[in-house]
Amino acid sequence: MDTEFHSLKRFNHLIGELDAVYHEASLKLGLSDSASKILYTICNFGDSCLLTDVCHLTGLTKQTVHSAVHKLEQEGIVSLEAAGNKAKRLRLTEKGRRYASQTALRILEAENEALLSWSREDVERYLELTEQFLVSLREKVKEF
Repeated sequence: MDTEFHSLKRFNHLIGELDAVYHEASLKLGLSDSASKILYTICNFGDSCLLTDVCHLTGLTKQTVHSAVHKLEQEGIVSLEAAGNKAKRLRLTEKGRRYASQTALRILEAENEALLSWSREDVERYLELTEQFLVSLREKVKEF
């Protein structure tokens, strides 16, 4: 049990340290954490994504996303458009694409460079284990 507790403590510490690195990156790039996560998510999809994707993939609340999106809209970084029934699509404007290349895409590039320093096998193993942990934890949380 002590080994498992120590491992969980170490795991939680590493997650916290990762969050701190992303926060530091956002600050250095002049972004709030929420704006950083929103732009990052859009860039992962190309130049647009659904608002529901942003909420689901970032863990941000709808209210936080809507507030940050409103600010990004006012700055001319993103635009909102209808995407079916009630869905809304968040799209980078031309100004937003330039801005994202100086901010969120730099974070993605840093991540890619970090992973490129690993062997392909290590990357695959890390992803497999992370996915296994996610699936297992998700199942346990459903029991709450």
